[in-house]
Amino acid sequence: MSSEGVIEGWVSNVKILGKIAFIEVIDGLNLSPITVVVRKDSGSVDWSKVSAVKLGSAIRVKGVYPEKVVSKKGREIHADEIEILAEPRDLPPIDVTGKTPASFEDYINYRYLALRLPRVRAAFLARSLIVNEIRSFFSERGFLEVHTPKIVKAGAEGGATLFEVDYFGVKAYLAQSPQLYKQMLMCGVPRVFEIGPFFRAEKFSTTRHLNESWGLDVEMGFIKGMEDVLEVLSQLVVHLSHKLNERLGDALRGLGYNVIKPVTSVRVLTYDEALEVLNSLGFNLKWGEDFDPKAEKSLGDYLEEKGVQAYFIVDYPWESKPFYIMKKDEKRGYAFDLDIRGIEVASGGQREHRYEVLRQNLLEKGLNPEDFSFYLEAFKYGMPPHGGFGLGIDRLVMTFLGVQNIRETVLFPRDRFRLVP
Repeated sequence: MSSEGVIEGWVSNVKILGKIAFIEVIDGLNLSPITVVVRKDSGSVDWSKVSAVKLGSAIRVKGVYPEKVVSKKGREIHADEIEILAEPRDLPPIDVTGKTPASFEDYINYRYLALRLPRVRAAFLARSLIVNEIRSFFSERGFLEVHTPKIVKAGAEGGATLFEVDYFGVKAYLAQSPQLYKQMLMCGVPRVFEIGPFFRAEKFSTTRHLNESWGLDVEMGFIKGMEDVLEVLSQLVVHLSHKLNERLGDALRGLGYNVIKPVTSVRVLTYDEALEVLNSLGFNLKWGEDFDPKAEKSLGDYLEEKGVQAYFIVDYPWESKPFYIMKKDEKRGYAFDLDIRGIEVASGGQREHRYEVLRQNLLEKGLNPEDFSFYLEAFKYGMPPHGGFGLGIDRLVMTFLGVQNIRETVLFPRDRFRLVP
């Protein structure tokens, strides 16, 4: 049975065959256009407007959804009224029909137009789905969502990778991580998570780094060991990969994305085991060295050939990790990375919760405990054993979709060369 409806969107294609017009409209959050069918002899629509409608116009259509759809696009409405709400004043800088590809830079510069293209909007539908599922995942497990400051007095990791801010005459910084604050919260709340931006003032020129990124930060109190953190993060990866495939997998693959297969488990390798594999692949890495992107990619390719898409690397050298990581022994720390398809997506571990040991860690890393006094204060009042992780949402979307450049997953990316739009 036919039903009435209203659609609103942008004209992406127009075909007029005799006394019938077919107007394709990108509407709502759909990944395919709806075909608006207009008959000249219907008398209900001003044919002169229909025959002159411009590509890119914003329109509103009232009409009837037919019982039988003829359009190959899969959706169709027969128009009774068409209202042209806005017409383009200039030719669009990119082809909104998608027939003529634009440059990678143009797709970023005109992202607001590119979102009319199914492939581009699909990436951000996937990102939105992932963020929503993250929020549901942690809320359902008793985590409190928090929002920590993004203007801070001290960096979470020290060093020179901070954007300096003049805060009413006092030197401050844009937060590079909510690490210190989420640990402090463990003194009053057992489980927290945050989804928010972080900033790194490094002169990156890679396909997987940005200077403004969005991340997920999680912290858990009263843990028995780092394994508790690994378990939660493993469950999250499995959950997200299944939800993405279930809801958008076919559509994304149809648009050319190399979507990750549903993950059933996350493998665990020690740093020593990863080092051994890499050196067997031709690298000449010494114990204690961090893995550069080339090494990470080679390890990822090696494991993916064996059917492993996601994996933890645990027991890192303590020297290569931040001061708040608990030592496992004289050389190693309770720290891990999560890599997916050869790209580091998250890092975390068990934190040092003992006040005196934490203070000593700061000194060993060449940091002044006085600069972290606001943070150390929280460790005097019954701080439980705790651990957590930080996960890059931009990178997670990148690896799940199988794209080569992180800028494809960020609406308006910020890197060392890009401050607008």
